[in-house]
Amino acid sequence: MSRILLLINLLIVFLSYSQENERKIPTDSLFREDQFYFSVTYNLLRNTPSGYSQYSFSSGLTFGFLRDIPFSKNRDWAIGLGLGYSYNDIKHNLKIANLESSESNVYSIDDSYNKSKLRLHYVELPLEIRWRNASYESHKFWRIYTGFKVSYLFASKSIFESNTESYNIKNSNELTKLQYGPYLSVGYNTINLYAYYGLKSNFDNVKMESRDLELNSFNVGFIFYIL
Repeated sequence: MSRILLLINLLIVFLSYSQENERKIPTDSLFREDQFYFSVTYNLLRNTPSGYSQYSFSSGLTFGFLRDIPFSKNRDWAIGLGLGYSYNDIKHNLKIANLESSESNVYSIDDSYNKSKLRLHYVELPLEIRWRNASYESHKFWRIYTGFKVSYLFASKSIFESNTESYNIKNSNELTKLQYGPYLSVGYNTINLYAYYGLKSNFDNVKMESRDLELNSFNVGFIFYIL
């Protein structure tokens, strides 16, 4: 019986101490920022071969979740670790043909297209350092987020259609599966500029006219954050 009373007394003391500590910690010291993200970008391809061009709007879309982990006392500095999805729709004059006479796809520049696209679907893992002058009372603040993300290509489709030819290739093994590169997000409130550069070529050991075909992604646009 004495042991039970001792445990009850210890429990009362512990709960009283916990409640007192909670009163000392203001609720605004526990806030987190920018947990979900969504971006709309234009995909500018770099390291392009001679004669290569893009048409219309080569769009890029991303969305996902970032766990905000503040590490400074005023929570201005934080680490963001997340998981997301990325989609790129590249419209260009690059023809990818799967000819019966060739063991691999044949690549060439062809301006006779009615439609010529490359669609890429990625799972992405971003990791970033975050600075913002945010507070619990206001969601309007300046931010500078810079980071690095790794992306895995899980689905792809290339389309080329002209008056005389039509090629539709899904999940080509000649596309680079693992991509990575740095990115930067800068802005105020809901307006945030975003840029990402892929350090690896979109194509893996592909030759066009005896030269390596590269095409590195360079996405520029806007990113939006939701708590």
